[in-house]
Amino acid sequence: MKQKQQILQLLGLAVSARMLTSGEELVVKVIRNSQAKIVIISSDASANTMKKIQDKCKSYNVELHVFGDRTDLGHATGKDARVVLAVTDQGFAKKLSELLNEFNRG
Repeated sequence: MKQKQQILQLLGLAVSARMLTSGEELVVKVIRNSQAKIVIISSDASANTMKKIQDKCKSYNVELHVFGDRTDLGHATGKDARVVLAVTDQGFAKKLSELLNEFNRG
């Protein structure tokens, strides 16, 4: 549970630092522009969205994690439900990657 909190707090910090993009279209755009360092998609994303984001991340070689649900991600970013998030800062991405990999192993 602690790790999940850390991940959500880090996402909140990334929002404050303006290093986070949310929303399917905007996330696809930052992936295409090679600005996305890591992408997080909610576990309750639609099959279409999931496939679209997975394909984009794969073709642009961007790390992708499935984490939380749309309410978790929305809450962490201070918005309503959010399905897809992209972090555009290398530092935040590195830390998130470590936490998410640990969380998924856990």
